[in-house]
Amino acid sequence: MAEALSNELFEELGSSCRGQVYRRGDPGFGDYSTIFNGNVVSHSKAVVCPLDAEDVSKIILFCSKHSLSPSVKAGGYGTAGWAIGGDIIIDVSKLVEVDIEIPKADGSFTSLRDVAAANSKGKQVQQSSTEGSGKRRREEDANLRMYDNASQAVASFLRGPPVLGSATDGPSPSVRRRLEAPGSSSSSLLSAETLSRQISGSSGSSNSELSEGISNSSREQSTSTLGTTPSPPPFTQSSAIDTAPTAHRGFSSPANPFGYLDTPSNLPSAPPPTMLQTPYTQAPPPLTSWTPGPNTNFPSIPGLFEQIQIPAQVEPIYKHAYVTFGAGMRQKEIDIFTAQNKLEANYITGSGDGIPYHVPFAAHPVGSSIMLLGGFGFLSRLHGLSIDNLVEVEMVLADGRIIVVSENEYPDLWWAVRGAGPCFGVATRYKAKAYPVPVVFAGNLLYRFNKATAPSLIKHFRDCVKGAPRELYANILLTAGPAGKDSLMVVQMCYIGSREKGQEYLAAISSWDGEKCLLNEVDEKSFLHQQDSVAQVLRGKGAKYSGRQWFIRSALISSLPDGIVNETVMQFADTPVGCTWLFELAGGAIIDFEDTSVPKSQREASFTIAALHQWEMDVHDDECVDSAEEWIAGTLKPVHIGGPFPSFLGRHELPERTKACFGENWQRLSEIKKFYDPNNLFRNTFWPLDAAGEDVEAHTHEPPTPPFLSTSIRGQKRKIFI
Repeated sequence: MAEALSNELFEELGSSCRGQVYRRGDPGFGDYSTIFNGNVVSHSKAVVCPLDAEDVSKIILFCSKHSLSPSVKAGGYGTAGWAIGGDIIIDVSKLVEVDIEIPKADGSFTSLRDVAAANSKGKQVQQSSTEGSGKRRREEDANLRMYDNASQAVASFLRGPPVLGSATDGPSPSVRRRLEAPGSSSSSLLSAETLSRQISGSSGSSNSELSEGISNSSREQSTSTLGTTPSPPPFTQSSAIDTAPTAHRGFSSPANPFGYLDTPSNLPSAPPPTMLQTPYTQAPPPLTSWTPGPNTNFPSIPGLFEQIQIPAQVEPIYKHAYVTFGAGMRQKEIDIFTAQNKLEANYITGSGDGIPYHVPFAAHPVGSSIMLLGGFGFLSRLHGLSIDNLVEVEMVLADGRIIVVSENEYPDLWWAVRGAGPCFGVATRYKAKAYPVPVVFAGNLLYRFNKATAPSLIKHFRDCVKGAPRELYANILLTAGPAGKDSLMVVQMCYIGSREKGQEYLAAISSWDGEKCLLNEVDEKSFLHQQDSVAQVLRGKGAKYSGRQWFIRSALISSLPDGIVNETVMQFADTPVGCTWLFELAGGAIIDFEDTSVPKSQREASFTIAALHQWEMDVHDDECVDSAEEWIAGTLKPVHIGGPFPSFLGRHELPERTKACFGENWQRLSEIKKFYDPNNLFRNTFWPLDAAGEDVEAHTHEPPTPPFLSTSIRGQKRKIFI
């Protein structure tokens, strides 16, 4: 039975730091002691919300003195529950500051040690610590989890009425055409009239519940044999078409390519994407440090999600900039700030207000600790992982010391924290490189999942992206359900550059004609909008993020052979609703960085793979876990390269898999851990060893699942929580 902190210890902790302390049972404790994975329950005694690194130091010393274990909650989306697994939860949500600076003349930057943190003594505290602040933070989280600005076309499509004339699994359209009567044909795209009806929300359209995904006919299991249609040859320059659509495929109107991004995400379904809208021309805010106030609501910032008109020819003045941010900042908040606070640029033609710079984060949503755990996203193939772009981190060690770790200071720790940082201390501030991203050519191509044709699309994607330039990010994902709806296959691409070059790769990828392309909305857009695209597809297919059961497994693979593609499709056809399987093209600049704890062998992977499974809390479906384990640990095992990137470690990981993330670097990493944290104070992390250096099973350092009884309702296993 979980117990609250004693009165004596509560008073001692409260008097030692300036941040608010919440004991178990206090108002606000529940808001700070839960995570988005509803299948985890905390047994913590108290939560502390430090205001700066000095507060964190005092909390760490308090925990050491009383043999209490700390855990750190940094606003991320880890499924294992380590963030709320300690006796004392250190919630860093008050460490909120962000600033951007240009490089000095010699290319250097202002060190963290030379700039006081926002809430340091002598500075005004940026957010009050009221009882309702935990609830307010959760409300702000909900606002940040609005992802429809990635593409209003996708948002409308995922919530729309059934796709007319959809078929069950069977022959591809190219085969069906030969079976149809003379004169009949099957277009590779929906007609403009049909798609317009879907997007405009005609009769049968769903309400605004995000549980509504693409509303095709119910998925049926096919008895047809699995096809192994050969893929087209890899894309070459000569195969590119001279022009590409300037509006969504299926429409001929040369619409403003940014028009569909203008509508706020909490409004009804968007109008057809051919509707012209006015570009955004408002002047940017002053380039100053920014800290969110107590009532900050990012999506309501005037003009933020209206499209910025980007000139035809603009060159950045600075190769990169430096962004400083507190550990309580979510990466979407940082992206919003840098998108607003653009840096000056050289305009070859026209004029403008500068270029936005972005830190190479993973796609939304993640917390700040991605800077210590890997961080693979749209910019990674061009600029490396998040950890590769970290230049300094302010940390509190197990002995309470506050240090700034960098290439020149604590070099052994600097090597270790870039990949395994949470196991060595509590990060309080970061400084990282950000790069100019004036525009991206990006978006989604949506297809209905058909197990007879799906292998052909995956192979086509694999062959098209072989040898792709570093500027091109691409993935293909398979997502199941929701109940009663067809599953989808989604190809996502993001070319860091303009349409003129990016359309060559779109032409190659979109040339597959094994199924109708239900929607192609790839076009120029801002990087800020693109960052929401993965979450938009996942959320659009599976209701809300928080409060559901989540299970994640990932792997890095060396290749994607035909046999594994075929078996993957057959397995996915039987997965439960809410399962998403993702193939991301890796390589590029990721290979360039070697001086981190993530080894070269992991960096040389061809693809990063993930099974992202979510399902309702009252559903007791073992297949949601088993199907992920069987695919990752079984089907993909022949092409594994060690373990996944550490940021993809999930619940109930075997010690061997965690160690495999670091390959030949594991021994050195263990020695550094023993030096800086000899008593394993930071054990509420993925670290798989105890203080004696022996393996520990996952359940011994993860919080438990909520207790429940199993029952059956209409033949489906259900949970009744005790």
